[in-house]
Amino acid sequence: MREYDIRLETVEKVNRFTALMGRCPCEADLLSARYIVNAKSLLGVFSLDLSGPLVLRLHGQPDAGLEEALREYGSPRTCSSQHERD
Repeated sequence: MREYDIRLETVEKVNRFTALMGRCPCEADLLSARYIVNAKSLLGVFSLDLSGPLVLRLHGQPDAGLEEALREYGSPRTCSSQHERD
């Protein structure tokens, strides 16, 4: 499992982000406070509070192209949480 700290400040960014996630072969969640939505769902993403930071959680290993594309939205989390083991 990989996690990224991301920000989606504009409608345009949300549209591009969900299109990118739609091409991702693995499951992807977006977390905001205590809410979790499918990162591939435009409606789900817009239901979150987009004024603050979000956490993208990928359930699988992203390929190099996806890693590069995600840099537009944020960066990989560098935490030593229990999720790093997955």
